[in-house]
Amino acid sequence: MSLTLKQLWQTILVRLKPTISLPSFKTWFQDTGILEKNGSEIVIGFPTPFSKEWVEGKYHIKIFQAAKEADNEIETIKYIISPSLANPESPFKVTLESVLDETDEKKVRKVRNKNEVHIGSGLKSRKLSIKYTLDNFIVGKDNRLAHAACMAVSNMPGGIYNPLYVFSAPGLGKTHLLQAAAHGIINSFPDSRVVYMTAEQFTNEIIEAIGKRRTKEFKDKYRTADCFVLDDIQFLENKDMSQMEFFHTFNDLYDSNKQIIVSSDSPPKDLDGFKERLKSRFGMGTVVEILPPDYETRFAILKQRCQDLEIVIDPEILEFIAFHMEGNVRDLIGVLMQVVSQSTLSSVQPSIKLVAEILRTQHKIQNIHDRNNRLAELSITSGLTMQRIIEAVSIYFNISKNDLIGPVRKREVLMPRHVCMYLIKHELDHSYEKIGEVFGNRNHTTVLHAYNCVAEKLKTDFRLIRDINAIKKEMGI
Repeated sequence: MSLTLKQLWQTILVRLKPTISLPSFKTWFQDTGILEKNGSEIVIGFPTPFSKEWVEGKYHIKIFQAAKEADNEIETIKYIISPSLANPESPFKVTLESVLDETDEKKVRKVRNKNEVHIGSGLKSRKLSIKYTLDNFIVGKDNRLAHAACMAVSNMPGGIYNPLYVFSAPGLGKTHLLQAAAHGIINSFPDSRVVYMTAEQFTNEIIEAIGKRRTKEFKDKYRTADCFVLDDIQFLENKDMSQMEFFHTFNDLYDSNKQIIVSSDSPPKDLDGFKERLKSRFGMGTVVEILPPDYETRFAILKQRCQDLEIVIDPEILEFIAFHMEGNVRDLIGVLMQVVSQSTLSSVQPSIKLVAEILRTQHKIQNIHDRNNRLAELSITSGLTMQRIIEAVSIYFNISKNDLIGPVRKREVLMPRHVCMYLIKHELDHSYEKIGEVFGNRNHTTVLHAYNCVAEKLKTDFRLIRDINAIKKEMGI
């Protein structure tokens, strides 16, 4: 008895499934089916042009082999677009639920639900993501030092890079590097007890321990770890009990030559609401910063993500995204995923026009155009004044003038403020006292520190050199 078209496709999918990763299988073979069988030829339908072209180019050989195993008469396969397959009532569509068995679903649930692992003796750690490794971290000039430090730690924990303090603005890869370093230590030393957790989780456990009167148990637990990784340390701001417990945990681990790795959104000295004794300990080892990626790194990140997702997008489109998305990596990947999803849902090929529309919707391109226009207008203005420099720096770094000269101490404001003070002193030679008055009545020593800080960085920081030269050029200096 011959198989129906639906039964034949189901048989082919069952044979195809073990040859493709489960996430890819579920992504590309949803809403598909055999529409015709004419002698030795079968016609397979896909709901969108994107899915049809991708599967045909990527999986044709595997599909042909599975088809031959299911029906030896099949000699040719034709791929067509059939939007009607997206309809739940389509008579040709094979649901993946009928192909995936209970073991497959358990694997998916296990990956999704297991957020915590028990290491032994009450020691717990958050589950490390398998996607965060040192090998797949895209290294550029703005994160090379941080990557090298994590690599060194993974090979020699408890050595000269202890503690390791990694800081950056959100979305630049801190969590990736921290988990990758933890993975590296486990790979190098399989018997090591590596604990990774967020500062929020650490605080919640302290609160629970106090409520259940198990503080001694908590005190002893994490001090038996071989490596303790704490993500987003800034969450402990003004939490005296959590800081005290971490302080003692830190001391015990450090004195035992156990590796400590922490991350934050600011350098140790700028951690508000932290005890000085704790901030000083963060600076005892190695402090590394991750800066926003340059164009080349952003482009490499997009190419890597396309490889991970097994999707093909024209390099010109990736270049366009990389050129316009100057922010963090999370936003960069977010735009790529929107391009993929919108092109799939709309059954159109990804294009620069589609990317431009997405960026325009998010005010990305408009902001870039506005900034360039405002800088162009500023360059026409004659005469260099303190206010003109403040405005130029404000426009260039895309922060408000009030934040620039006000009391805000966020990391993304501190360096532009230092640059602004430096330019005013360097180009106008105003006194430190006069500059301090304009910047919220700050002490002259604060302005002096800012000037010296920028002057020192200009000896080695090519990114800062580029930024200051760009600002001066726009002002006609």
